[in-house]
Amino acid sequence: METNEKKKQDVGGYGYNTYGGNYAGYSAVGYGYGDNGAGGVQRGFQDYLLILRERIWYVVVVFLVVFSSSLVYTLSQTKIYRSSATVQIFRRDPNIIQVQQVNDNDIRSAEDLNTQIKVLESGSIIRRVAERITGEDLRSFLAPYERSSSDLAFVSEVLAQNRKVVQTRLSLIVNITYDHPDRFVAAKVANFFADEYLSHNTRIRIDDSRNAFDSLNLTVDEQKKKVEQLADQLQAYKEKNNMVSLDSRKDIVNETLKAINLEASRAVIALNAAEIRLNQVKEHRAKGIDMTQLPFVANQAQITSLSQQRSTQQIAIAQLRERYLPKHPKMVEASNALAQTEREMKKAVDSVCAQVESDYQSALRNHDQIQEDLKRQKAESLDLDRYALQYTKLERDLKLNETILQSITGRARETSMTGSIQTQNARIVDRASPAAESKPVTPNIPLNLGLGVVGGLGLGLAFAFFVAFIDDRVKSSFDIEGVVGLPLIGIIPQIKRMDQPEKAQIVVSNADRQVSEAFLTLHSSLRLKDESKNAKCILITSTIPGEGKSFTTTNLALTFAAHGEKVIVVDCDLRKPNIHKSFRLENIKGVIDVCAGTSSLDDAVIRGVQPNFDILPAGGRAKNPTQILNSKSFEVMVADLRKRYDRVFIDTPPLAAVSDALIILPLVDGSIFTIFFNKVRRKAAQFSAKKLLDANVPSFGAVLNGLNLAVSGYYYAQYYDKSYKDYYVVMSKSEDQK
Repeated sequence: METNEKKKQDVGGYGYNTYGGNYAGYSAVGYGYGDNGAGGVQRGFQDYLLILRERIWYVVVVFLVVFSSSLVYTLSQTKIYRSSATVQIFRRDPNIIQVQQVNDNDIRSAEDLNTQIKVLESGSIIRRVAERITGEDLRSFLAPYERSSSDLAFVSEVLAQNRKVVQTRLSLIVNITYDHPDRFVAAKVANFFADEYLSHNTRIRIDDSRNAFDSLNLTVDEQKKKVEQLADQLQAYKEKNNMVSLDSRKDIVNETLKAINLEASRAVIALNAAEIRLNQVKEHRAKGIDMTQLPFVANQAQITSLSQQRSTQQIAIAQLRERYLPKHPKMVEASNALAQTEREMKKAVDSVCAQVESDYQSALRNHDQIQEDLKRQKAESLDLDRYALQYTKLERDLKLNETILQSITGRARETSMTGSIQTQNARIVDRASPAAESKPVTPNIPLNLGLGVVGGLGLGLAFAFFVAFIDDRVKSSFDIEGVVGLPLIGIIPQIKRMDQPEKAQIVVSNADRQVSEAFLTLHSSLRLKDESKNAKCILITSTIPGEGKSFTTTNLALTFAAHGEKVIVVDCDLRKPNIHKSFRLENIKGVIDVCAGTSSLDDAVIRGVQPNFDILPAGGRAKNPTQILNSKSFEVMVADLRKRYDRVFIDTPPLAAVSDALIILPLVDGSIFTIFFNKVRRKAAQFSAKKLLDANVPSFGAVLNGLNLAVSGYYYAQYYDKSYKDYYVVMSKSEDQK
């Protein structure tokens, strides 16, 4: 016998493999399997159609409500007409004359174009248009708003709400549209916006030019005063520093400086030469050397003459000395003449030396004087350069400000001219005209009705799927196997218009061929597994009353009996016995009496109800059913029934109501859980099934009872469709003929 854990692991093999694992149904949180593992089946288009078929009235009701609402809204709406004026914005302003505009309106980028569009949408344009709507136009404009007169703020507010500015993609074309119940008013207001946009640009240009011209005139006057002040400063500086002719004076100073530099060079040479001669004289005098050895001394005419005279006299004395004695008068006369010549020579040399010293002193004084003159001339040149620097600065400032004055004056003239020239940075391409009376922009009847149809269908479908999503009743195989946790081993179709006894024996009477075949399939399913095939005692229960557990118990037992097995059905629902009613039997003796010892098992069992089929009734209603089921005599009774019969089917109360089935569960070989289609909640069924699984007794699976054949194509299309029904009909006819 398999353990409870093994049974849980075998759910996929037992249920999915037995029945193909292809049940279309709800998932644990809604519709469809999703992807709950390998081999998980996805819901197809046909499955969704069947979901809608089950809840088609939700879709119809929601569709009618939404569509009717859209129809009423459309027919009750006021007709609104739209007119559009088209404006082309120039990339550059028209250039009539080659002058620069005061304000730059060139369109160089998307930002520039968006700026112009924002100007079109500005409150200034709206107010100007509001001011233009007067008289009869104002009355027509306000007629839909039930106001005969209004302030400017109200008109501006209405204009802002109904005006749209739309740029044509990849162009400089802008459409100005206006919506109004009066198509003529809509066209007129759209044209007002276009005209005011052009007028606004003109006003801005003129105002900017006027303001710029006034500002430039003030600047010109200030600049003129500044130029005059600089001219006065320059003239005063000239007069102060005697710089009437700066260039001429600069030339004179430079020439004089050159001449003095030349004289200074000569004075230095002369001084050096005089100093050399003086030093030679001093050196010869200090050493006692004859001065006539100096060239500049010897070359003197007097000294040359005296030198020749002395030489002649010396020669004469030498000749006389040969003839006369020193005292000879001629010798004395010659010696005196030579001495006289020597004295004259010395006097001449001293005179030349004195002249050399005098020449040196004169050269020195001349040199010093020239250096003073050079220093003074250089100072004068530097002063002149310094004056010239300041003079140049003043002169440069004057010229610069004169140039600025000329530029500002020229710009003022250009601004004056551009302000008087009428140019536009845009033009109206198409003026707005009244729309056709049969073509209002709102209500858009085809669009509204189309949205009503689409919205109605969409909301209807969404509501239907939402209802299906929140519906947590057990319907599908996935609900049973994925949520409840039991394999699905049988599906019993719904039976209509039949009494309880007839339902309890439907497999014998074959009143419903589909139901009979369903129990045969259930019988075959139980015989596929060893634990259910060899089980002698089987407990059948449900979650809540009314799920057909007694109906399943009797017909399944009758099916086993029809296959030659000796079967007994034991009614252990001691609180509300039901088996005896299904066969129109008395409930005098039964389980209660056997357990109490007041009756034997042989006396209590009703034999021969059907071939191989006996029944043990409850024997009435017990006041203490749990004590009876927990008693030793009940265990003995079950053990005795195991010996006497091939199959013992025990019908127990619902698990959600009482715990009687859990008391009996340890005495049986396995259990079958009955679930009624679309009746019990998932959580309740899951909770009850968990009790069975926790009891460590094999649970053979769940039987889905009361399947509605009207929606069986959705939940169990592989079991019940028209082809199967026709097959059952053919089989029934064949059996009747036999």
